[in-house]
Amino acid sequence: MNDIFGKALLDYYNGNYTENIITSTNISEDDEMPLDYLFRDYKDMSKLEQKSLQLAKGRILDVGCGAGIHSLYLQNKGFDVKAIDISKGAIEVAQKLGIRNAEQIPVLDETEKFDTILLMMNGTGIFETLAKTPHYLKHLKTLLNPNGQILVDSTDIKYMYEDEDGGYWQDLNANYYGELDYLLSYKGEDADLITWLYLDFETLSSASEKAGLQCELIMEGEHYDYLARIF
Repeated sequence: MNDIFGKALLDYYNGNYTENIITSTNISEDDEMPLDYLFRDYKDMSKLEQKSLQLAKGRILDVGCGAGIHSLYLQNKGFDVKAIDISKGAIEVAQKLGIRNAEQIPVLDETEKFDTILLMMNGTGIFETLAKTPHYLKHLKTLLNPNGQILVDSTDIKYMYEDEDGGYWQDLNANYYGELDYLLSYKGEDADLITWLYLDFETLSSASEKAGLQCELIMEGEHYDYLARIF
């Protein structure tokens, strides 16, 4: 794996910050992801993130932890937290920031049990496609202790297909509209192209039912985003 994300996080942590990550998708232009945003404090997090951290309980798994900002907050609150990411650089940074239990591992290889599983910053992205979503949810279900919960935020990106007349342009023969080709670039180097999934709440709820889980809407954000609890 070409660990562009981890390289950028390490550069920022080590004081070598000169430019931001560039993100692009098959339906959007290049956009900057400020590196300092990936190191923000609780007070600078979105209301959805703050709410999810307030709802976290018991032993916690932070999936796709990045630099580990959510894990660090919860660890400082006294929680037993495990932070995982597929990025080697991200896990290095999380460890340097003081996360006691941070491991480079894909979520599908995780086997321990937890009371809360966090999927933050469009956590449905790791599911890749709508077709794979029930498979991921069924695996996450095996990681939950009795009365455990999955807290996940995502965005309904239907608005990105809206035309000037208020209608929507979508290829009905194409895949689900939230499946995007997603590319990270940093300092002139491209990461491997991935598929990243944005799920609307109704679709997430339906996929949860297929996996034998229930899904409830906790709160909506300011721009088509939302926080859900799956249990």
